[in-house]
Amino acid sequence: MVAGGLIGGLAPHTGQALQPLATIFLRLIKSLIVPLIFSTLVAGIAGHGDDLKAVGRLFLKAMIYFEIVTTLALAVGLAVVNVIRPGEGVTLISGAPPVGAPPTATGILEHSFPQSFFEAAAGNEVLQIVIWTVIFAVALTQVKAPVKARIVELCHDLSDVMFKFTNVVMYYAPIGIGAALAATIGHTGWQGVKTLFVLVATLYLALVIFGLAVLLPAAWVARVPVARFIRAVGEPWLIAFSSASSEAALPLAMERMEEFGVPKKVVGFVIPLGYSFNLDGSTLYLAVASIFAAQAAGIHMSLGQQLFMMLTLMLTSKGVAGVPRASLVILAGTLGTFHLPVEAVTTIFGVDVLMDMARTSVNVVGNCLATVVTARWEGELGPPS
Repeated sequence: MVAGGLIGGLAPHTGQALQPLATIFLRLIKSLIVPLIFSTLVAGIAGHGDDLKAVGRLFLKAMIYFEIVTTLALAVGLAVVNVIRPGEGVTLISGAPPVGAPPTATGILEHSFPQSFFEAAAGNEVLQIVIWTVIFAVALTQVKAPVKARIVELCHDLSDVMFKFTNVVMYYAPIGIGAALAATIGHTGWQGVKTLFVLVATLYLALVIFGLAVLLPAAWVARVPVARFIRAVGEPWLIAFSSASSEAALPLAMERMEEFGVPKKVVGFVIPLGYSFNLDGSTLYLAVASIFAAQAAGIHMSLGQQLFMMLTLMLTSKGVAGVPRASLVILAGTLGTFHLPVEAVTTIFGVDVLMDMARTSVNVVGNCLATVVTARWEGELGPPS
């Protein structure tokens, strides 16, 4: 990361030229996701008896935790952006924001269900893959025992191979991560950061407060050994931060949580589900960015209006992880709904990748903690392996 940052800052053109090395790393990681999720989830659900009520209970507990934590993330973001007020004095850049149309509720619902498993796999649509795989695993519990045993054993073996595959790819991680950071700094430059420094700093501060005021107490309440958890998530966090990609950290995060003592069935279910419904960092970012837009335009919003906008963000930010630049798409749609300047998206677009690094890494840590907390809630958190 240090080497990549120096190259990008001192030789921007060279930094941008290193982008293919980062792309190779991300492609290798993304190639792991589908077989890893499929194998761990099938083995977890079908390989632990026919108690489908347990799967439903696990889903319910995970969703309750997700909703509480993401609501608190919105609250923290709202509080910090109102205290620091990073939008005051900022001139918005005119022009249409470079994002697609905001998704509708029905669109999100339809997008969650695949019309083809292979199409979802090719697009790395995590939520679609999870839903299809859960249905497949439920169906597998209803076939003859010899058939189920063979497929479950195959999935166990495939899962073991994919974790070893992850370890092999990680040897290339320093090159890929350094290249990603070099390309990022080379593209944005430091001048763009200076212009919106207060906004970037506000987001980073809010994420730190969220970690200390929400995630840390959640770990204490669930009796999670914090020091050991920090060591376990350190490398997945670093990969997510430097690459600004949750997908890049997913395989290693799953492996580290299994080593931490979380059962494979919980890891294989909660982490992929959290990638669509537990985007703590992205949710907090949306709170900061939306109020920033109002401040920059000189529009006063009452507390009631802000809370209503936060409720809208809480609902519309679910299940859109597969949308490119999902946070910007949601932000643009929300600003338009509340008659706030959509030009704010264009204004922050230049430094969005630097904020994306922070919010993505918090998403990964939050999902890892959600997995541990859910396992503790189920009474299944075991010793480290």
